[in-house]
Amino acid sequence: MKLITAIIKPFKLDDVRDALSEIGVKGITVTEVKGFGRQKGHTELYRGAEYTVDFLPKVKLEAAVSAALTEQVMEAIASAANTGKIGDGKIFVTELEQAVRIRTGEVGDEAL
Repeated sequence: MKLITAIIKPFKLDDVRDALSEIGVKGITVTEVKGFGRQKGHTELYRGAEYTVDFLPKVKLEAAVSAALTEQVMEAIASAANTGKIGDGKIFVTELEQAVRIRTGEVGDEAL
């Protein structure tokens, strides 16, 4: 099993969710986050005052999937979240040792 974490632009969330549903991902966890990478923020004007926005709004997706689905999930996220502009995000894949469905007690891939 793998835990796939993706940081994407907020307006791409629905596209990514639809792409994941099409390949059989049963559920995701979504968190609104802020951060920066190569973008390093930007400067904005508000009521005549200039200020720097250091942390940009992003969405963090987490999906636990079977190892066999890993490549498909990564490709689906990458294609659905891609705008071709800086700040499109990142995908991280980590090993997931165990999963337990609390309601039924199922473990491993059956719990996903």
